[in-house]
Amino acid sequence: MTSRTYDRLRYAIITARYRPGEKLRIDALKQEFDASLGAVREALARLTSEGLVTAEPQRGFSVSLISRQDLTDLTEARIVIETTCVGSSIANGDLAWEGRVLSVSHQLSRLSLSVGKVGADTETWHRYHERYHDEITAACSNSWWLRLRKQLFVQSERYRRLSGPFAEYDRDIDAEHRAITEAVLARDATRAAALLTDHLRATTDILLASKMPFSSDPSVAQPARIAGG
Repeated sequence: MTSRTYDRLRYAIITARYRPGEKLRIDALKQEFDASLGAVREALARLTSEGLVTAEPQRGFSVSLISRQDLTDLTEARIVIETTCVGSSIANGDLAWEGRVLSVSHQLSRLSLSVGKVGADTETWHRYHERYHDEITAACSNSWWLRLRKQLFVQSERYRRLSGPFAEYDRDIDAEHRAITEAVLARDATRAAALLTDHLRATTDILLASKMPFSSDPSVAQPARIAGG
């Protein structure tokens, strides 16, 4: 029950169902997720340790705020760790790993063709996008680098979801993924790192220019739900 409650609440925060600064009331969460008091408290404690939830004495729990500086710092940290993991994967990955990278890259590319159209399942795209970044780094030999990479990806994904429904403007994100895949499969660690760095910074530039409720914005003071989650 604790694991299920943690997963569901974590997903709700990442997908912006709960907004930055929004209070997380234990009784309400207990009812919403059909969980025990202990399961909700444990889930909140785990999410607090991950930085997605903030706990304050006498004030309870709330969704962590976001800021431009945090996003910038997050991106620079992610670049260091993600490129390190990709470099290690390129050095250690076998043919089976190459096959998995090629497979998820192909699936993500096919999904990208429909994203942006009316009725498109962008949630499926987001899942495959996460799988793609997981897979190109999966052969990394350092488990701690991989854990840190995953934690930073989750934090980055929350910023992406808060920016609106897949608003990448005129950017050809599919072409960026294909170029990264080609470099990875060619075992060109230097090029793969450069392309991945540009890819992550491009996303951050778009998010910084968006109308997200950063902590300096008045909208954070009175958080509202996004319709439909």
